[in-house]
This record gives sequence, structure tokens and C-alpha cells, in this order.
Amino acid sequence: MNADAIPVAKTPPGGYGEVFPERILAECTEPIVEGAPDMRGLWQVAEVLVDGAPILEHRSIGLVQRIEQCGNRVTVTAGGIIHDMRCDGTEANGVNDVAEFDKTTPITVVATFEDGVHVLRPVGVPIEVKRWRDGDDLMWQYIGFT
Repeated sequence: MNADAIPVAKTPPGGYGEVFPERILAECTEPIVEGAPDMRGLWQVAEVLVDGAPILEHRSIGLVQRIEQCGNRVTVTAGGIIHDMRCDGTEANGVNDVAEFDKTTPITVVATFEDGVHVLRPVGVPIEVKRWRDGDDLMWQYIGFT
């Protein structure tokens, strides 16, 4: 089954609660596209650095997210939200869902794969989020936060 055969998932009203919903791309057999980092799995935030210095009390420490991939499609399930996207550089196929902080504010995020990095660019917001693999670790970089 390819990624096109699976309906796009959305965050349910108010979020999904404390328990992860069923996997979205579980039945997909399409290989991950060339040039995409393999980010599949459960990931827990172990460390947050700001300007190279660890922030020991950051709210993200300990949070878990599940990433699924199939073709050029990525789903990120965490914090009550489900962000399902095609990494094709379009608004139409990017994340069109709600923000994690309140689970009601609409967001649109353009997603791409660039040089082995998953890049997210929220529309109308001057930030960029990058994810990539470094051995057994998933690295994240947020650019533009003040």
C-alpha cells in the first residue's frame, strides 16, 4: 500500500489525550524517498541546548514523539497533536492542522527534505525547524525563536 492510499490524519478536537492513537502509516509499504532522513520511531527529548549551553529545566525534556514515514510522507504524533505532511514544498500538502500549545489555533507548515534534513517552515511565522539523524540520535534545530 502506498502513502496515497492512506487518508491524511488530523488532530481530533481538543487533542488525542494522554495515549498515542493507532499508527497512521502502519500499513504503508512504499519505501522512504531518496534523500530523506529515516526518522521513524519513538523519540524522547534528552537534552536542550541554547547557544550551545544545556537548559536543564526546559519544558521539552522527557517529551516523547512518534514519527512515521512512507514515501515522502511524514507523521509526527506528540503532545496531543497529529501532524501529517507530504514533504513536497507545498502549503496544500504540508501540515494543515492545529498548534500543539492550544490544539485550536490553525497552522500551515511547508515541509521539505533538503540535503538529508527534514525542514519545516510555518507559513507567516519567521521560524524554521530542522530534523535529521546523527547515528542513533534524532537532532532538532529551531531557527528564529527569540
